[in-house]
Amino acid sequence: MEVFYHSTRSGEVQVRASQAILKGLSEDGGLFVPDHIPALDKDIKELAEMDYRQVAYEVMKLYLTDFTEEELKGCIDRAYDSKFDTEEIVPLAEAAGAYYLELFHGPTIAFKDMALSILPHLMITSARKNGVKNEIVILTATSGDTGKAALAGFAEVEGTRIIVFYPKNGVSPIQEKQMVTQKGANTLVVGIHGNFDDAQTSVKKLFSDRELAAEMAGKGYQFSSANSINIGRLVPQICYYVYACGRLLAEGRIAEGEQVNVVVPTGNFGNILAAFYAKNMGLPIGKLICASNENKVLYDFFSTGTYDRNREFILTASPSMDILISSNLERLIYRIAGNDPEQTAKLMAALNGEGRYDITEDMKAALADFYGNYATEAETEAEIRRLYEECGYVIDTHTAVASAVYQKYRKETGDEAKTIITSTASPYKFTRSVMNAIDPEHDAKGDFELVDELSKLSGVQVPNAIEEIRTAPVLHDRQCEVGEMKDVVREFLHL
Repeated sequence: MEVFYHSTRSGEVQVRASQAILKGLSEDGGLFVPDHIPALDKDIKELAEMDYRQVAYEVMKLYLTDFTEEELKGCIDRAYDSKFDTEEIVPLAEAAGAYYLELFHGPTIAFKDMALSILPHLMITSARKNGVKNEIVILTATSGDTGKAALAGFAEVEGTRIIVFYPKNGVSPIQEKQMVTQKGANTLVVGIHGNFDDAQTSVKKLFSDRELAAEMAGKGYQFSSANSINIGRLVPQICYYVYACGRLLAEGRIAEGEQVNVVVPTGNFGNILAAFYAKNMGLPIGKLICASNENKVLYDFFSTGTYDRNREFILTASPSMDILISSNLERLIYRIAGNDPEQTAKLMAALNGEGRYDITEDMKAALADFYGNYATEAETEAEIRRLYEECGYVIDTHTAVASAVYQKYRKETGDEAKTIITSTASPYKFTRSVMNAIDPEHDAKGDFELVDELSKLSGVQVPNAIEEIRTAPVLHDRQCEVGEMKDVVREFLHL
């Protein structure tokens, strides 16, 4: 059965998967959502016998229904290859009574690789399918990880250009070095004087700027997005939850039909939304545990039913979650509003205007599958130290937020169900924060000295993604004010 995509803000929009991937964002400002969530057509026992690429095909074929089998398998094979440092692609590590789903074995050592390794191939295939002759300009705001993963995916891809905006003082030193050393004549990286929400809001405005779109079309360009607002990012993320449940069954860690809980550290809400979609496809997921850092706008939302971004923006040691406007939450709002685009548009207009909205009691009741909590900076640091001291397992700051929230959930509810914690980044990406937690005496050392110390402590080899930027020259040193972002785009495209 073919899946069509609608805008969260208009009942009139209907496009095929390839068209939704190309557009990225609907012209009315809404996000593309499937007209129904398809059920898995293989049972978990069958899926448990498959490798990652096979599982990815079984999931994605249900959503990307206008792709042929050959097209989709070709995209998958090109994405999940030797770029990943393990044949398994996403290993599950058992530590201190939980299963850590390691999503950081790709080329930029963060979970964004899972979707951004395949998105360029999906996009180029979509362009071919739709007879698009324009050059595709990927416009992306990043809170740290999406930027490098998108740059790595699109660098030197024929028929594309990519522009990444990041908060100049809002990412880790390793994250910044990864981005500003990116090679590729079709790439541009710009640090903005503002936070991630400023960058994300401005990028959305550029997408809906009709005058700019017309000017670009005249020169043979069109925008698309590599942010998690693109459905081509969300669908590949569903795959690793299906794969993880299959692995637990195959290894005898869960029984057939046994439910598992999933804990996700999230800021923009895409990763946990993918788990929600997986659950609604029939995967045996129980509770969806949403973990926030001190920017706890999502925790407050799940606690009260009020989403309010009017608060202090806090820079934390888990910068990829330093977000107050969780874009992908709009897709969940649409779902719990009974797929009502008018109500969704009204709530999003309130968020854009007053900076807040309140959901109805019926919508609150529809959030029963979710549990929200947050971890302070001290709790995050303590969780890194606890896991290392108890079992020698080293996690990054974002994973530590999730792990700390999981401990709170167990204590609060007494729920001892088997639990998958999504480990979203390598500890090497946030070396200083991780080493400060494990051994504060090393604080005076440089970032790459700390990398070597962490390797000694953990017994884990330094990833290639870190080794290759040790001495790499800075190729992107552009900075701008938020209000200058449009000028930067026009200059890069010679408009």
